[in-house]
Amino acid sequence: MTSSSPTLITSVQRALHLLDSVGRRQRPVSAKALAREAGLALPTTYHLLRTLVHEGYLAREDGGYVLGHRVAGLGRHGDLPTWRTRPALTELMRELSGATYLAVYRDGEIELVDVVDSPLYPRTDLWVGLQYSGHATALGKAILTVLPEDLREDYLARHELADLTPMTVTDPRELRRQLVSEQGIALDSGEYQLGVTCVSAAVRTAHGAAAVAVSAPMARQSVLLESMDVLRRCANRVGLALATP
Repeated sequence: MTSSSPTLITSVQRALHLLDSVGRRQRPVSAKALAREAGLALPTTYHLLRTLVHEGYLAREDGGYVLGHRVAGLGRHGDLPTWRTRPALTELMRELSGATYLAVYRDGEIELVDVVDSPLYPRTDLWVGLQYSGHATALGKAILTVLPEDLREDYLARHELADLTPMTVTDPRELRRQLVSEQGIALDSGEYQLGVTCVSAAVRTAHGAAAVAVSAPMARQSVLLESMDVLRRCANRVGLALATP
């Protein structure tokens, strides 16, 4: 290497090449196929893929890998000051001992825009993107509870109520009943992923609607439900942060 050559990080290059490979596909791609294409050992490929999934740049789907929510959000949230909301999400994570999330409703879709977690409080495996699972997540349902009826009905008409777990509500009438009866608060009790619970509080913003949430193992569901005041305070902080010029 000459003195004019740039210093390159091989592991970063490999991860970016994997992202490129996944992005070129229209369907989920297996780790073995990615390893062959990249010329990498399978264990190395698994390590890189696991990291990319954890950070939200890839997601697991149908036994393979697809682009994750962080890729979909690159360059799209410049008008959403998530750097202002992260302190509130971080404090919520520490106070309720669970990973925290922020989602927004925009252009007819529900988008996950930030996740705060740690090795002690890892995020839920985001194996299905929020754009396809709003009906099965506390985040999505909290947002839908505060949307005007015409926007809520438009969203439900355009999105399949996929059966993600045996607990997922797929009956449109039952889902509508739940959404109408809630007041900006929603619960996911194993509907997105078995063994995991999530509670969420909606936030009204200049963008229309948003929601904050915290996830934890199902055994802690009662604790989360008893801490709704903490969640609401976080939602208020997030709302103020998003409204600040």
